[in-house]
Amino acid sequence: MDMQNLNEKILIVDDDRDILEFLSYNLKKEGFDVFQADNGKIAIQIALKEIPDLILLDVMMPEMDGIETCYQLKEKPELKNAVIAFLTARNEDYSEISGLEAGADDYISKPVRPRVLISRIKALLRRKGKGGVEVGIVETRIKIDNTRYVAIKDKEEIVFPRKEFELLKLLLSEPGKVFLRNEILDKVWGKEVVVGDRTIDVHIRKLREKLGEDYIVTVKGVGYKYQETE
Repeated sequence: MDMQNLNEKILIVDDDRDILEFLSYNLKKEGFDVFQADNGKIAIQIALKEIPDLILLDVMMPEMDGIETCYQLKEKPELKNAVIAFLTARNEDYSEISGLEAGADDYISKPVRPRVLISRIKALLRRKGKGGVEVGIVETRIKIDNTRYVAIKDKEEIVFPRKEFELLKLLLSEPGKVFLRNEILDKVWGKEVVVGDRTIDVHIRKLREKLGEDYIVTVKGVGYKYQETE
């Protein structure tokens, strides 16, 4: 048992009772405080009561699927710091993209191997503990509020999921600098967290939808930069 894991809370959400028990057993052995839910509605109730550090969320569930559950979890201010990792047996690209758009931090495929799962969870929680991107912010037209995950543009507040906010924060740290894709993945997601190749593209598109097309520039084959036009 890792003593550092004591009191860290994990909520597992899956409609398969065998998977719930299997994952709970392995996570409890590692010293995590584990909670279970077999559908999205109950998951939201438990999450608001317990405020978990990390939520393992199955994509395919009846009544309310994992994508919709993730959207609703992300809307709760009390859960803004919760890490969400999707569990799925599906390999289609649209599932991953939908999960990232909903604000997920990672994507874990079934069948789940306990050692791999524990390693991924610890990496995600370490990243959370570091507080994400640590950069200095210069004066730009877009201001950010670190405590509320909010950007202020033209006196309008725009709320972002955590990873979108950290990506924006990184780009704002050095306007005009081209951040390489590998650099973005390292600073926003961390070297220990495995994400898909399209992760950055999805998050950049979401930033542009909220901020407008003029602020984030693609440097083809290289990366992205923040710039302001006159």
